[in-house]
Amino acid sequence: MGIFDGLLGHGSTVDPADLNKRLTGVLIEGETPQLAFKVIRDFFVFTQHRVILVDIQGMTGSKVDYTSIPYRAVTRFAVETAGTFDLDSELKIWVSGTNEPIKKTLKKGTDVRGIQRALATGVLR
Repeated sequence: MGIFDGLLGHGSTVDPADLNKRLTGVLIEGETPQLAFKVIRDFFVFTQHRVILVDIQGMTGSKVDYTSIPYRAVTRFAVETAGTFDLDSELKIWVSGTNEPIKKTLKKGTDVRGIQRALATGVLR
């Protein structure tokens, strides 16, 4: 399955044109997206070197926060699935040199196991 072949979370797909537009100037030479998850307007992009969290902000989406986490800096991570009464899942990534994790809320139906697998693949290489 390729990166754009119907990836993820509740039928959410990553539009190749939008992903390429958002990552212009972010990826280094030779770096390519291996896997991408879209949660509402935000992206989780896994490359061979790092995970990039793309947080699209504001009403127009013109303000974008890129958080780049090299796999070697990830000390641990946790993915919590949604429960019966708790509709959201949660992703936590601890980065070396910080006490608090980076937290991202994921809507119910997001492929949290796929995110966990992608993180484990990058971190455990």
